Amino acid sequence: MTPTRYFLSRIAHTLGIHRRNQRMSDAASETHLLRDAEAYLGAMIWKKVENIEPLSSSYWNLRKLSQEQESISSELASCQEKLNKAHEDRAALLNTVSEPEQKLLTEKAGIVAELGTLSARRDEIVAAAKEIRKSYEGLKVKSEVLANQSGGSQPAAAEIDKINTSLSQLKERFTALKAERTRISEEIIKGDHKINELAEQIRTFRKSQQENASKAIQSIGDANKDISTLRAEYGILDTRMSQLHAEIGKHVSRNLSGDTACAEAVKDHRGLVDVMQALRKSITLNYRLADM
Repeated sequence: MTPTRYFLSRIAHTLGIHRRNQRMSDAASETHLLRDAEAYLGAMIWKKVENIEPLSSSYWNLRKLSQEQESISSELASCQEKLNKAHEDRAALLNTVSEPEQKLLTEKAGIVAELGTLSARRDEIVAAAKEIRKSYEGLKVKSEVLANQSGGSQPAAAEIDKINTSLSQLKERFTALKAERTRISEEIIKGDHKINELAEQIRTFRKSQQENASKAIQSIGDANKDISTLRAEYGILDTRMSQLHAEIGKHVSRNLSGDTACAEAVKDHRGLVDVMQALRKSITLNYRLADM
């Protein structure tokens, strides 16, 4: 609100044109801008007002609050570092396989592959043993039939002897296959036991990792809690400092002409002070027009 606009609005007011709500709204907006400007100015110059008597208390309070804020900022940085470390530890524990666990997994995979080979060999032995048994039973029947039909003739006796030799050889082969199958079955049983042992060790490793991950999660929760508390404390300090900044900005900008210390403090911010003075005049004129 400039003097010219005030004059014109005053004339309109005498003619019955009232815009009280508009004037009140304008005054409220300008007051808000003025308060922001006072706080901003105070934040810029508070370190220069130590020797201004009315502002000495505000200055030293701000010195104290600034130190407390610096301390809280340091604690926040430390807590944030702990939080980041806890997140990294948790991710490493949950998303990667440790070297000891990898060795166990590799050993287990090797045994599983070996057991697969042994099982295939055992199946081959069983199949071969079945063929031998079939051949053995066929030759045995043939020997019995020849014995019954030969009547003790020399050719038949020679043939029966040949069959008995073959039967003996088949029996030896069957016995050897049976022994090999037994050996392989024992190796498979041992391999199964070893796999169970390795699986238990792997479960133990993973349980330990999960426990460590739980500790990391607890650390994350604690760090977040500490950070929230510190941020709340920082916010309280920031609010109090803003109030002190506003007090300093208000005093200095109002006493600029009569106090050389105030003038010296704001010499680098005269443009802002001029705007603030214009806002005060405009607020006063808007209240006059609103019949306040």
